[in-house]
This record gives sequence, C-alpha cells and structure tokens, in this order.
Amino acid sequence: MIIGLEEPDDAGVYKISDEIALIQTVDFFTPVVDDPYWFGQIAAANALSDVYAMGGTPKLAMNLVAFPSKEMDIAILQDILKGGMDKLKEAGVILIGGHSVEDKELKYGLSVTGFVHPERVITKRGLKEGDLLILTKPIGTGIINTAIKGGIASEKTVIYVTKLMAELNRKASEIMLRFNVHACTDITGFGLIGHMEEMIYGTGLSIVINSKDVPVIAEARRYAEMGLVPAGTYKNMDFWKDRVKLEAKDELLLILFFDPQTSGGLLIASDRKDAYSLLEDLKKEGIEASIIGEVIKSKEEVVIIK
Repeated sequence: MIIGLEEPDDAGVYKISDEIALIQTVDFFTPVVDDPYWFGQIAAANALSDVYAMGGTPKLAMNLVAFPSKEMDIAILQDILKGGMDKLKEAGVILIGGHSVEDKELKYGLSVTGFVHPERVITKRGLKEGDLLILTKPIGTGIINTAIKGGIASEKTVIYVTKLMAELNRKASEIMLRFNVHACTDITGFGLIGHMEEMIYGTGLSIVINSKDVPVIAEARRYAEMGLVPAGTYKNMDFWKDRVKLEAKDELLLILFFDPQTSGGLLIASDRKDAYSLLEDLKKEGIEASIIGEVIKSKEEVVIIK
C-alpha cells in the first residue's frame, strides 16, 4: 500500500509492480443542476478528478445509483447515465458495471480505477517551501448552485457553470506532469481553504493566498452578498477557522474561499522555476488557470489571505 488510511489523500494507491500502481476512488452526490444529462456529466467528471489529481490515468469505472423509481420517470435516470457514459467516453474510461438501489433521494456517482507509476504518484502533502500554487478552475460553484436552486442565477451563468463543472481535469493533469510539481489536490467540498489546510497539515508549512489573483466566477460575489451561501460553507469555516489569518480587509473572502465546490479545478504546487511555464501551457489549452499564492516555512501551518 502506497497511500491508504494512515495518510488519507484524494485516492488510495496500491503498488502492483515496479511499473504499475492502482488508484482507487469513489464519489457520488445529489443533483447540482436541473438537467439530468448534465448532472450525469458533472458527477462523472467529479469522480474522475481524484485520479487526475494524483497524476494518474483513469481506466475503469462502475456506476453508483440511488433512484426514487416510484416518484421519478425512469427516463430521468436514463439521461443521467447517458451523461455519465458520454463523459467516460471522453476520458477514455470503460464502464464495467455498477449498482443501484431504491432511495427517496436521487444520487449518482462512480467508483473509479486508474493507474500510475509507483514512483510518480503526486500526493497532496508533498509541497515544498517556495512552491507557487496554481488553480486551474475559478471558484464559486457552491454559491452559484445555491442561486440556481433559488431561481436567481442568470441563464448565461447557469450555462457557464454547468460546463465548468462538467469539464475534465485530464488536460490540466497531463500538462502538470511535464513539469516539476511537488503536490496536487482537486478543489471540492472543503472549498479552496479547506483543501489547502489538508495540504499543509503536519508539514511545518503555511500558504499565502494573494486574494486578488484568485479567479472567482462572475456573479458569485454578488450572490454571496445577497446571502445565497450553501450550508457547507459555514461548516467549513467552523472547522478550519482557527487555522486561517485574514489580512485582507474583505470579510467576504472567507465565504468565497470556503465555498464548497463541485468538480472544481486542480490546485498544483509547482517548483517556482517551472510555475510560469506550467501556467503558460495551461492557458494555451484554454484552461482558466492562475497563480494564486505560495508556500512559506511556518510551524503555525495556517492559510494567510492577503
């Protein structure tokens, strides 16, 4: 076992041979958009993301379904599964089975198996002092999804965010493997700060966020000011509030940076010498990436927001 429960990471990793290690992950959730086909795409992209974050290649997947068959038309489930299947095809992943149960609340996701070289596994806690941090997708999906549920989000924003969540992290992962990258994780339910906290825990390092450089989805700030904030944001804040230093004079940054993301981007800790070249290559592929901060030596192990 290379990565298991002792050092929890984005996925488990088991060495099969000197050349191959197995990556195993699973994720599923309730709908975040109204369109069942797009929900299937988003859920699949989200489940695949953990493998990409570890520098691996997903190969096999199994569906996980909870469906209220007495309350919903079976055509809804068919559209969800088609969305998931189309996203797997895009990723070059083979669906080999799955499991479904009757449930009052609709849920969908996948168990994913991938492969990586045992000596090239990228973990979330390998970051080093001086590393620059690159984020490959804007944040704010939790707030936007709350606005969507409230019927407030504009059609343009709904379309943009839906496509953003359904976007694979495959290309970003492939590009980062060309450079000297020390650590990586994907930004999901714990929000930007929560996942940063996971990266620095037990390392004797801290992270400085340059708040003006963090890409935030248009309208997310306005909706947050209106109080359209998911409950998960406040749970994240309560859990990690003692390990955050807000030096910027903007309290709303805590809401934005603790916002739980669905199928968010990769947060890559790159050697400073490689970071700008890595960023340039990401942007050439149309990825909305930004350098948002750096890693510093500090026994406090805190996230500092400037």
